[in-house]
Amino acid sequence: MKTSKELLASLTQTALMPQEEMLEVGRKKGKLFIGIPKEISFQENRVALVPDAVALLVNNGHRVVVETNAGKMANFQDHDYSEAGAQIVYSAEDVFKADIILKVAPPSPQEMEMMQQKQTLISALQLTVQPEDFLKQLMSKKITAIAFDWIKDRDGIYSVIRSMGEIAGGTSILIAAEYLSNANNGQGAILGGISGISPTEVVILGAGTVGEFATRAALGLGASVKVFDNSIYKLRRLQSDIGTRIFTSVIQPRVLAKHLKTADVVIGAIRAQNGRTPCVVTEAMVSEMKVGSVIIDVSIDQGGCFETSEVTNHSKPVFRKHGVIHYCVPNIASRVSRTASYALSTIFAPILLNIGEEGGVENMLRRDEGVRNGIYVYNGVLTNQVLGEMFKLPYKDINLFMAGM
Repeated sequence: MKTSKELLASLTQTALMPQEEMLEVGRKKGKLFIGIPKEISFQENRVALVPDAVALLVNNGHRVVVETNAGKMANFQDHDYSEAGAQIVYSAEDVFKADIILKVAPPSPQEMEMMQQKQTLISALQLTVQPEDFLKQLMSKKITAIAFDWIKDRDGIYSVIRSMGEIAGGTSILIAAEYLSNANNGQGAILGGISGISPTEVVILGAGTVGEFATRAALGLGASVKVFDNSIYKLRRLQSDIGTRIFTSVIQPRVLAKHLKTADVVIGAIRAQNGRTPCVVTEAMVSEMKVGSVIIDVSIDQGGCFETSEVTNHSKPVFRKHGVIHYCVPNIASRVSRTASYALSTIFAPILLNIGEEGGVENMLRRDEGVRNGIYVYNGVLTNQVLGEMFKLPYKDINLFMAGM
């Protein structure tokens, strides 16, 4: 038996001998099969991937099939996609043979029938319009479903919500400008102002993303802007981000009513924390507003923050009540579908590339906490507590699920 000195000498000699180089074992990259169906939801004009993003994916070895006219409402033609390397197919059934289905609106009942076992679905969730058996259908087909509106970036920000909020905020001011003009039977005023004339007064309810970008757009046109929110933190942050002094106030009914009387435009941009948006403007307040003034209720998709709001659509976007023009279209981003599609693509393309680099959806989910936050069904297992409690279905935490595999 060797002594301790002999053992130490032996180990030292072994350590000094040339060793085999230990190289990192690379992960096997996956070649994705991605399907982009044409959106069939009412007035959904966006497309999930633009041709530039398709070209990027194809150049990285992935296969993309696009249903004919999928990008038409965003002014992308079939030949734009074919030149980018996509395969154009002429039936939805062919698209739904792909391993990953990427779309904007949630799948309709007809589309759910076409979905295959073990597919991955990336789309919006939109719980308020889903039938009760929606989740059960996904679970029965062992689908992995990712709600893109729940995906977070590295800073913990909901990427798609932030991006669509920026679009809705800026666009809401441009819409208001249209309805102030004579061209749309408005009061015939310019949104903003010129030398020697008092500027247009814009009241914005909510200091979040929509409110911030509505403020920026209104100030850029020269309007006088007043922002109301019940969060002092949000008001301070807005004031700091804008970089100029504007009127800010917490929402106090008497103060708000006073400023609504002189407002030319009111933007409703309050988001609900849970459930319905709080209704902060009563019908009595609206009745005291100037005839021909304009209300844009961006919050209408969560119930609206004006008592007089009623859901409208892009075909008939406005109605008048107490002489005030109301614009209450839930899907403002579809009004500027080309820009919105580019915004979605900048978020989705890197995620898809990452899935390929990691060798599949499962490996990517293990490493990407932000995308994992969007998972609500994983291989047929419900993984979201809110949905489980809402629909009285059993669920399992996705993080525990991953840890146990």
